[in-house]
Amino acid sequence: MYNLIIYLYLLGVAVASRFNEKVRKMWRGEREAFDVLRQKVDSTARYVWFHAASLGEFEQGRPLMEQLRRQHPEYKILLTFFSPSGYEVRKNYAGADIICYLPLDTIRNARRFLRLIRPEMAFFIKYEFWYNYLHILKHRGVPVYSVSSIFRERQVFFRWYGRQYSRVLKCFTHFFVQNEKSLDLLATLGIDNATVTGDTRFDRVLQIKEQAKVLPVVERFVDGSTKVFVAGSSWQPDEEIFINYFNKHPEWKLIIAPHVIGEDHLQQIEKMLVGRKVVRYTEAEEQPLLNLAAQEVLIINCFGLLSSIYRYATVTYVGGGFGVGIHNVLEAAVWGVPVVFGPNNQRFQEAQQLKTAGGGFDITDETGFATLVDDFANDDELLAQSGAKAGSYVKSKAGATQKILAGVGL
Repeated sequence: MYNLIIYLYLLGVAVASRFNEKVRKMWRGEREAFDVLRQKVDSTARYVWFHAASLGEFEQGRPLMEQLRRQHPEYKILLTFFSPSGYEVRKNYAGADIICYLPLDTIRNARRFLRLIRPEMAFFIKYEFWYNYLHILKHRGVPVYSVSSIFRERQVFFRWYGRQYSRVLKCFTHFFVQNEKSLDLLATLGIDNATVTGDTRFDRVLQIKEQAKVLPVVERFVDGSTKVFVAGSSWQPDEEIFINYFNKHPEWKLIIAPHVIGEDHLQQIEKMLVGRKVVRYTEAEEQPLLNLAAQEVLIINCFGLLSSIYRYATVTYVGGGFGVGIHNVLEAAVWGVPVVFGPNNQRFQEAQQLKTAGGGFDITDETGFATLVDDFANDDELLAQSGAKAGSYVKSKAGATQKILAGVGL
């Protein structure tokens, strides 16, 4: 049944690739993967294979790859992606020796792929459970590890109709899971080769903080300001809430890094900012003599800066909580500032824990947001304590990377 579904999926992707650029990139990349491997694989090398579905999983695997590279240079690293949103952003990542798409999980592809690579061990990040690859890896005696994985009752493995597919979990040598709940769920399937090590994302955001860029444009913009609100990865429902508030509170500097930076969305944001002096980041870069300190709103219309921009915040907001779910709250919390987000955060363990720790705050509407930001503006002690709790929470969860590498004997 699984292989039938895979071939039907393959057919669907082939059709969709004619109409969708993202699908077309994935379709082309999967077909070209074997050419990449034939050209780049060193038959004398010892490979460790890391597989990440997309960019978020890559960030979880990155601390492991970089620590492995430092401690064990005798290994080469193969990094594969499933999604273009991961591959296209990180295809030039210097921490891996070979980077390509993962060919679709057919028996033939899995055999060809593993015959070329001959990995000595494999790491699958978080949610990756490819049936044919995993069974062939097990048959070949290759150790396979699931890292930063998290399990929930609603997953197919724990439903009556998914018990047959759950056998794929028996292919893993060990699970390094994020929490005790995952450990308990695996135990219901008779799987006890699991350890709670936490989430490597905490190690990653601490690395990001250490490597953060100094941004002259942002420094000129916030110069002398004591109230700076940074909204990261925001969507329109988020923006409608916080922009309405800050239109009435010009004492705050506002930095907006929207999730979508298309021209239509940028113009929409600018129209909402009634009576505010607004400048875009790229415009400010091109005008070195512009008095940025006199501007009131800075719109980040480029990628790759957000994790460094959070350092300039008094209070942060992480978007997505009025849609499918919030984005990365840890990148903000690591800077020791309060983190605000929308109501759709129940599925995000780090957001729930950040709230419990006293460093995260969810809001459901404009009134709740206004009350919260007013409290921060009028109570320096609340502001300082909330920020300290956010930073302490991140530090308290660090260390998963070293635990995992020790657990696999590296």
